[in-house]
Amino acid sequence: MTKDQMENDPPIGELVKLAAAGDRDAFATIVDAQYDFIFRVAYKWLGDRSDAEDVTQNVVIKLAKSIRQFDGRAQFSSWLYRIALNAVRDHQRQSIRQGRNVAALSLVSPTAAPSNQEDDVTMNEVWAAVRQLPEKQRDAVLMIYGEDMSHAECAAIMDCKEKTVSWYVHEAKKTLKGLL
Repeated sequence: MTKDQMENDPPIGELVKLAAAGDRDAFATIVDAQYDFIFRVAYKWLGDRSDAEDVTQNVVIKLAKSIRQFDGRAQFSSWLYRIALNAVRDHQRQSIRQGRNVAALSLVSPTAAPSNQEDDVTMNEVWAAVRQLPEKQRDAVLMIYGEDMSHAECAAIMDCKEKTVSWYVHEAKKTLKGLL
């Protein structure tokens, strides 16, 4: 999408209202604007390009079915992130049921690539350990350290208080000390 197109497009709130009312062009504009965001989230959590593409497609389908449910109480990006995160979880559960080792697939660090191979092994081990944490702890750590979100943003997506997010991170750090 070009800068001129973005300036001429209605704000996301208006696009969502139009899409919820059945406007296919508005929905297509939303998908075009958010597709890379959805893919990036899925890839960071899964670490596998093919799986991330599958999840992204599923999120677009879920978005089409659920856009009427967006009530504007949260930011659209937080609401969409929650849909993407739920799709990632569904994919991970399905992979486990099929006997695939999710942790082995998820060795890609959600942060920038380390500068040397020794750091790479260490970062892969850390993120593999993070992905083995209980779900809420893992989600909080990945959002705060992998996505560079604030505790407030994380709390909005997880639908809990900031203090709860802080507690999840604290518990995760204690668990990771034991794992590493």
